[in-house]
Amino acid sequence: MSADIPQLYLITPPVIDLAVFPDRLARVLDGAEIACLRLALASQDEDAILRTGDALREIAHARDIPLVIADHVLMVERLGLDGVHLQGGHTRIRKLRESMGQDAIIGAYCGSLRHDGITAGEAGADYVSFGPVGAQALGDGQVAPRDLFEWWSEMIELPVVAEGALSRDLVGSLAPVVDFLAIGEEIWSQEDPLAALRELTEALR
Repeated sequence: MSADIPQLYLITPPVIDLAVFPDRLARVLDGAEIACLRLALASQDEDAILRTGDALREIAHARDIPLVIADHVLMVERLGLDGVHLQGGHTRIRKLRESMGQDAIIGAYCGSLRHDGITAGEAGADYVSFGPVGAQALGDGQVAPRDLFEWWSEMIELPVVAEGALSRDLVGSLAPVVDFLAIGEEIWSQEDPLAALRELTEALR
């Protein structure tokens, strides 16, 4: 297991108000060390994705933070992003790696399935993420347990991300066995996202 402190990986809210969110995001990025940002919009509206991607790319790249987009592979080149985070379809990774090149970031969400994570890594993913790590009211009730991350950190070199319903206790518990903690709705639903982030990750300091 790694004794290193995990890095923070920020996930955008699924709905973004461009009149408000860019300033909120900039404040968080200026107040915390963020390793990567994921644009994860619920919208399938091309214009909305393009406008949001443009705005967030400027903010992230001005701070040397890579920006990846959830699933919309074709938007990576159009928007000048750094890569893609796949919510599924791990069979596409090998072909995507060939077409996107070695410099592009390709991440894969694998739920709580160790085998899917191994398959994604073998296909060329730069990291895998497992989750949710905490209980949620939505979804199928499956939770990625700590022992999955513990096994991964001992056996696999590929970076692993924990995400979904993180709490202060879970951050403290998972810190020794993950490379990244991906945080999104846990802070964006709060009035002061930066303060919420600092409170959530208090165990890392």
